[in-house]
Amino acid sequence: MVATDVKSVAIIVIIHLLFCKFAEMKKILATAMMALSTATGAWAERVEVVSPNGKLVVVVEDIDGRAFYKVEYDGKEMVGKSRLGLTANIGSFAEGLEYVNSVTAAIDEEYTMRGTKASKVGYRANQLKTTYRNGDGKEMTVTINVADNDIALRYEFPTYGDTACMVVESELTAFNLPEGTTTFLTPQSDAMIGWMRTKPSYEEIYTPDAEMAARSQYGHGYTFPCLFHVGDKGWVLVSETGVDGRYVGSHLSDYNADGGYTIAFPMEGEANGWGSTTAGVALPGATPWRTLTVGSDLKPIVETTIPFDVVEPKYEASTDYKGGRYTWSWLIWQDESINYSDQVEFVDLAGEMGYEYVLVDNWWDSRIGRDSIEILSKYAREKGVSLLLWYNSNGYENDAPQTPKNRMNTSMARREEMEWLRSIGVKGIKVDFFAGDKQHTMQLYEDILADANDYGLQVVFHGCTLPRGWERMYPNYVASEAVLASENVSFTEYHTAREPFDLTLHPFCRNAVGAMDWGGTIMNRFLSKDNKSRHARQTTDLFEIASAISIQTSVQCIAMQPNNLEELSETELELLKQLPTTWDETRFIEGYPGKYVVMARRHGDRWYTVGLNATDETITIRGEAIPAGETLYKEKAQKKSPWPEVVKTTYKQGDKIEILPRGGMVVL
Repeated sequence: MVATDVKSVAIIVIIHLLFCKFAEMKKILATAMMALSTATGAWAERVEVVSPNGKLVVVVEDIDGRAFYKVEYDGKEMVGKSRLGLTANIGSFAEGLEYVNSVTAAIDEEYTMRGTKASKVGYRANQLKTTYRNGDGKEMTVTINVADNDIALRYEFPTYGDTACMVVESELTAFNLPEGTTTFLTPQSDAMIGWMRTKPSYEEIYTPDAEMAARSQYGHGYTFPCLFHVGDKGWVLVSETGVDGRYVGSHLSDYNADGGYTIAFPMEGEANGWGSTTAGVALPGATPWRTLTVGSDLKPIVETTIPFDVVEPKYEASTDYKGGRYTWSWLIWQDESINYSDQVEFVDLAGEMGYEYVLVDNWWDSRIGRDSIEILSKYAREKGVSLLLWYNSNGYENDAPQTPKNRMNTSMARREEMEWLRSIGVKGIKVDFFAGDKQHTMQLYEDILADANDYGLQVVFHGCTLPRGWERMYPNYVASEAVLASENVSFTEYHTAREPFDLTLHPFCRNAVGAMDWGGTIMNRFLSKDNKSRHARQTTDLFEIASAISIQTSVQCIAMQPNNLEELSETELELLKQLPTTWDETRFIEGYPGKYVVMARRHGDRWYTVGLNATDETITIRGEAIPAGETLYKEKAQKKSPWPEVVKTTYKQGDKIEILPRGGMVVL
């Protein structure tokens, strides 16, 4: 017993000494880690997610209680260390964060859709969900999907006990582009400025190849999408998707050398100062997706489907919505054309061309009258044409006087109006003059779309925000203006001179992320009803025709005038009559934003390849990259006319093609 007791005591003493030594070693290790943390900035938990092809890598880490991410493509840094997180009325999810865990998953989905650059899409990505806990014990999950050229990230929140809602006050998500990056951006305007105080309406000028340090025109940053040229490394396109009535529409701040660009919320003055600039979120809930498209060249930018990959349809289509072409009197003939007899001319024009729609613009309720609109709609249907009618979106958020107004901003008025539209055979509406990006305005977009679907109506928005995945979310959504569009070509010579630049820029930015209602392939050579006075168009006929294919929207405006039936050649009319508006596949071939673009779209089993040249020099296109085609429409300069002749020839795949200055070409 004694020997046993002595042995037991000895074992206890040895264990105690070992424990003390271990505790001392732990203390030494902790001191070393603290010293390392002080020397390097923090002790970071680092996780990463890699694209299916292994080229695109996103690294996420937390440093000093803050979360960051960075992006590499093909071994090159495309986005440097950039902040993650947000602040809310229930606490900060930007500071004092503690890493909890990470979970990965593979996504392999297919979906079909009408009205975008592809009808069938396969979305394959690897997903990383990283959860952090803030100082109050509340968790936030950062979800990041990484496809071969696309990144989508958002924040997800559970319910916190009895707390089932929160207000997001600011978002710190940043985009820290490498030094030397140049930009293709358009500024966010002041609120309540411009014509009848209708801005911001995403209708500002893009500046190409600008330095990041350049201050935005109004000091409010830049509207999405934002295109960046990361030198010889490649390109990055930044935008957002999945925005509906549950959040605000965002944009990018001005550049800050310390952290890059950050997410910015709406301005106080938007919507005549009414409504909150913050976002109310029900819990559990999530923010919209912030998206980045990354590539060593521009091909992934033009072909991206990320705005639609990460969203879901919100309802089923109530009918089989049809794409098509529409004529539009207002662009050239203006308000004076909103009368019954002029609209009959444009119905006849649409019927002659085999077009599906005619858009009757503002003031129709007073200048034509509802009874006569019913008669006009019946006449149009007899010609195989359907009407689209214009509406003012509201009556209290700006000073736009055009009517009908106060018919789209309340449920009772809207549904009463839409029932009448259905009863007389109208197939769609164009709703204009919205008031910014606050959450209640985003809800108005959604409400109009949802109600319109109940009555079989397609919807086009003007004077409006950027669409954010809406083609897939809302099956009756067609397109948004959200661009300095064709009406400005009609208004001033300055914008006429910019049209070639604009239409060779937008396949790489504005139209890359959402359908764009440019408002018209212009076939009058002078911007006047007589086609002889006012200023001249500065693009060739074939440039304009080709733009009807490069511009992506399922209901496309071909702004022909009745006089064009006699003035255009048979070759031009033939081409204008066969233009599709829905596409099964899109391919980028070559180009540079604002200078030229060559791209191909497939409709069924036929490819339509177009080229647009914005420069003052003839350019030569390498024909080997063009999909198989049989016919080439090109231009031939004429000695006695400044307007080139459109020539139809047989095309042999691989032939090089010349495109004249501010001219175009079509292969089909």
